[in-house]
Formats: sequence, C-alpha cells, structure tokens
Amino acid sequence: MRQPAIPPASVPTSDAEVALPRLYVPEEVADVLGCSAWWVKDRARRRLIPFTRVGRAYRFTGEHLAEIIRMNEARPALPQQGAAKAAPAVKSAAPQPPSSPAVPTARLRARPPRRARQSQFGTAA
Repeated sequence: MRQPAIPPASVPTSDAEVALPRLYVPEEVADVLGCSAWWVKDRARRRLIPFTRVGRAYRFTGEHLAEIIRMNEARPALPQQGAAKAAPAVKSAAPQPPSSPAVPTARLRARPPRRARQSQFGTAA
C-alpha cells in the first residue's frame, strides 16, 4: 500500500525530515510589501516575480518574498569615476569656435488663437 507524499498533521514527523515551507497567499504578500493583492497577482501572472502555483492559485514562500524585495530595491547611483579624471586644471589657450549645426533649423511660428481668427471675419454673436 502506498503512503501519502505528505503525511497528515496528526502523524508526528521525525526531525530528520525537512519541514515544508510556509506558503503565503497574495493578500499576505501585499500586506508585507504595502501594495495591492492585484499588483502581486498581476506580476506573478506576467512572470515578473517568483511564485509557486498550486492549482490555479498563486502562492509565495519566504524566499520568494525576500527575492521580490531584492528585485524591487533601488540603490543610489555610484559617482562616475571618469568625471573626476575628466576635469583637468589646465585649460587650452585658444578659444574654440561654437560648432555649427549640421542640419539647418526652421524657425517655428505660432498660429493665432481660434478666437482671433473668427473675429477677423466680423462674425456677430
């Protein structure tokens, strides 16, 4: 006779067996992240965040939650090393002429407002 893959809760398990991870529902994950459950489900549906699928339901482990937080973490930008080296104290003696644009630009002219155009025909209200 086959034994079930997951023993019932009433059956004591030995310490040698690995404990099953706790699965969180999208609403619990949304509470922790401070967002909506819709956002969590939508990101999981589009496979942008890690998840486990049990039937048609999305479930998340503690590792999934930690990875989601790491994925959406914003780090400060590092200062560019080239910017400090590119600012030498020596200036060139000859001034450089301004570069001319390669493509001539056309001067734009605003059209008059519609109100002004109607009044030029002398329409009476």
